[in-house]
Amino acid sequence: MSHAVAKPDWMTEDLLIFEDAVAKFTDKELVPHAAEWEAAHIVPREVWRKAGEAGLLCPSMPEEFGGGGGTFAHEAVLIDVFGKKGVTGFGASLHNAIVAPYIYHYGTDEQRKRWLPRMATGDLVGAIAMTEPGTGSDLQNIKTTAVKDGNGYVINGSKTFITNGATANLIIVVSKTDPKGGAKGTSLMIVETDEVDGFRRGRKLDKIGLHAQDTSELFFEDVRVPANNLLGDGEGRGFIALMEQLPSERLQIALQGIAMIERAIEETVKYTRERKAFGKAVMDFQNTQFVLADAKAKATVARVFCNWAVGQLLEKKLDAYTASMAKLWVTDEQVKIIDECLQLHGGYGYMNEYPIAQMYRDARVQKIYGGTNEIMKVLIARSL
Repeated sequence: MSHAVAKPDWMTEDLLIFEDAVAKFTDKELVPHAAEWEAAHIVPREVWRKAGEAGLLCPSMPEEFGGGGGTFAHEAVLIDVFGKKGVTGFGASLHNAIVAPYIYHYGTDEQRKRWLPRMATGDLVGAIAMTEPGTGSDLQNIKTTAVKDGNGYVINGSKTFITNGATANLIIVVSKTDPKGGAKGTSLMIVETDEVDGFRRGRKLDKIGLHAQDTSELFFEDVRVPANNLLGDGEGRGFIALMEQLPSERLQIALQGIAMIERAIEETVKYTRERKAFGKAVMDFQNTQFVLADAKAKATVARVFCNWAVGQLLEKKLDAYTASMAKLWVTDEQVKIIDECLQLHGGYGYMNEYPIAQMYRDARVQKIYGGTNEIMKVLIARSL
């Protein structure tokens, strides 16, 4: 889609080179296998190691911990390339831009050295287990416990809707170390699944969309971990950490949204130029032009807002309210625009062989995860 949005100031020469490398890797290693991974409901383990070798894992982590030495801008580029090329199943951005930063920001030096280099190679695949069957967005009321016992902790509980859940072997488990302490009783425990007993994975969940993404249930039954698997150097800091990292997570969801919007418009422009109805191209009907003009205007606003928000995050100025606005507005528009683009495909829009059909399925969850859009409105209202 040609548009007038200039590259943002943060898009340096180094990032253009990285963008090219991500695009080449995606075209060679991801796009050709997307259909088989959709059918299998999982991306194979060896893809993670290939991504590590290519420098696509932990690009924003410091080099001393095995990362690429970049910034969040590298994560934004990765999300954008994946979105433009229709790669929705490979959970690398969660691994890179959500799980790794928790370890980097809140872990001890020993913990960073222990886990980040193996995350950068793909030997460890990361997940974060927040949501429980009974809690949804209500993180203060989780039931999973991590009870101090001798020189370790014993974890009990269950989690659901966990991205990378069937693959991950390093899981940040949001737990109550003090069940009576409310938010202040919450801690983050690291479970290396290959090292413990009592951990098991439930089913890969049967979702409307994101079929290649191995979203799963996880169960912890008397899972014993050493004391130094408590993230950071003290209990009760988990809820603050979650609140500090959520703006970044919500911006990432907005970035996924704008990349998919731009792809949907591009696919629809191409389709309506080629498709004939009543003796002329579908694009030649005024209704088609008006729908796509409206979509392009909104996409341009969303792109400018997202680029600006990335700049704010890089300067440590992105607040929770602004990130919530990006997540709310972009994902609401994403779902509407993709629905309109599907309509312009007519009956073919409902056929899975057309990219717009998969985008329609994959887009819907964007308004739900990372905090529902209703929760976003509650948060934004607090800034009024």
